[in-house]
Parts: sequence; C-alpha cells; structure tokens
Amino acid sequence: MSKGEDTRREIIGRAFSIASELGLEGLTLGVLAERAKLSKSGLFAHFKSKEALQLEVLERAIELFVENVVVPALAKPRGEPRVKAIFERYLAWIRGSEVRDKLGGCFFMSLAHEYDDRPGPLRDRLVQSQIEWHETLAKAARLAVKEGHFRADFDEAQFTFEVIGISMAYEQSFKLFADPSAEKKARAAFEALLARSRRSRK
Repeated sequence: MSKGEDTRREIIGRAFSIASELGLEGLTLGVLAERAKLSKSGLFAHFKSKEALQLEVLERAIELFVENVVVPALAKPRGEPRVKAIFERYLAWIRGSEVRDKLGGCFFMSLAHEYDDRPGPLRDRLVQSQIEWHETLAKAARLAVKEGHFRADFDEAQFTFEVIGISMAYEQSFKLFADPSAEKKARAAFEALLARSRRSRK
C-alpha cells in the first residue's frame, strides 16, 4: 500500500469513527478536518465532495461488518451452529465490542433512519448491502434445513425477518434504554425462534 493510500485509509477510519457518533449526514469535510486536524484542501485532494467521502465510509463499514460478523460466522459448521454464530457476531457488532472506534449500535440501522426517504447513491448502496446481509442470513438458514437441523417446511424469509427484528429490539433496549437485561431478552427471543424452527426429533 502506497503512502497516499495508507493516508486515505487512515482518514476513512477517522471518518467512520465520526459517522458512528454523528451519522453520515453529520460527517462533512469541515467536521473531519477539524477532528483529524487536517486541512480542508488536503482532504479535498482525497475526496472531491461530501457524498464521495460518505460513500467511502459506508464501504468501509460494509468491509468491517463482513470481517467481524460474516467471515467468522461462516467458518463455523453449516447448519444451526453457523446460524447461531451469525447471531452471536451480530450482537457483538451492535454492542460495538468487536470493532475499534465504533460506538454501540448497528451503523446500518442508524443509516436506515437517515436514508429511508432520502433517494440517491448512498441510499442505493445501503439498500444493496442490507439485501446482501438478509440473503446471508437466509442462506445460512437454508443450509440448516439441508443439514436436517431445521424443519422441511421452514420459512427462511420469516426466520430472517424475525432475526432482524430481534436485533433491532436489542439495539433499542441496549443503546436507547440502557436496559441491562437487553442481551438476555434478545437471546431468549432467538432461542424461542430456533426452537420453533428445529426439526422434530422423534
């Protein structure tokens, strides 16, 4: 990696930290320059616009999510063990305990509130990334059916919907309400979902 690329990556890392706190709309070249103690002209040499900077930060967030949630989970055996690993890594991502310079809460859930009714390249990329994440969950669930862990009549779309719902409820309880029992409740809800999904053992 060249010095210029290394500097650019460091800047994106700082920008990600700021966006985790202020949201992507709160991330501007001016804010980044002030926090990173860099000149606006220097930043402009790397990013020609606020939107270009925001897109780079979103791409970095996607990379971090894949590195910290998806890849470790996919290393687990196919079927229910992998499904459980995905959920565990997702909870850790929401807690912020797996990624340096990331605050608690799911970065993508926060962006969904920022961009749900704001058309443009940022929303398009966010939607694409979340479709890919949902498909990752659904694929892991389909493999659990093939492995004989989940019922043959299992509804993968419903399962994915409920996992995302549990995760969203966990984030709200953990981050907004500071509920000390948030993780316990999330795990109980997930275990109940697994119990309903498992193949009957006769």
